[in-house]
Amino acid sequence: MSDHRCGMVAVIGRPNVGKSTLINAVMGRKVSIVTAKPQTTRHRILAVHTTEEAQIIFVDTPGLHRKAGKAMNKLMNRTAANALADADVILFVIDVTRWTTEDEDVLNRLKKVQAPVVAVLNKIDKVHPREKLLDALGLMAARFDFAEIIPISAHKHDNLDQLMAMLPGFLPASPPLFPADMHTDRSREFHAAEVIREKLTLMLHQELPYGLTVQVERYLEEAGGLTINAVIWVERDSQKGIVVGKNGAVLKKVGRAARLELKEQLDCNVHLELWVKVKTNWADNEKDLMNLGYEAP
Repeated sequence: MSDHRCGMVAVIGRPNVGKSTLINAVMGRKVSIVTAKPQTTRHRILAVHTTEEAQIIFVDTPGLHRKAGKAMNKLMNRTAANALADADVILFVIDVTRWTTEDEDVLNRLKKVQAPVVAVLNKIDKVHPREKLLDALGLMAARFDFAEIIPISAHKHDNLDQLMAMLPGFLPASPPLFPADMHTDRSREFHAAEVIREKLTLMLHQELPYGLTVQVERYLEEAGGLTINAVIWVERDSQKGIVVGKNGAVLKKVGRAARLELKEQLDCNVHLELWVKVKTNWADNEKDLMNLGYEAP
């Protein structure tokens, strides 16, 4: 075990560059929910990848963003920033098709950290012609003295083997910190709430994904299957109507989609009941955020 490696790999970037997609791809399972909406990831989630040679602990973080007006946004920024302090190596994920001022902001923050930074150029499947990728690699190399620059497609699983083979070299010699059969530090209740929130975010399009959160109140495993009771919290009465939909249509669709995914993942029957409740301005109230499961970094 003396040459076994174990350590923390912080996955950092602006919102919507594919951080959670990357982690799910290397884990071979869904650890973090994924939508095309920014700020889908709101919590720090550990994903534990164990082999005989190494245990790589990925830290999925909320996207670092400029506009941190509400208490929830400030909390998410602090959560992402704190992950940097604990990391043995940092994966700076960017969308290779466009470099933005938010990417620049993240890079400026990374220039102040001690840990080595690996630039991960995601979405290379969208680069045409492929020769343009060489230009992108050159531009990235000119921005900072990265420990490595690796082009990947998390969606297509391109080049992930190279990324995974490289990471143990950045980690300290250490025995595993977690059991070999553990994949995440999050509970099944947390995952169920996140799956429900993912379906809501996908279903509601532009209307209100940032104004809602999900809290599981009952998670009961029995011989006949699993019973989950969950509350969808919104900030205003007008939002409640949007989430429920005409004759409850939206809520039924969300419940069905979440139930089917959980049934497939857990390989058991799932009975899911959802309620929608209003908690005024919960996203801008630190006490409400703590009560709803948002951790103080």
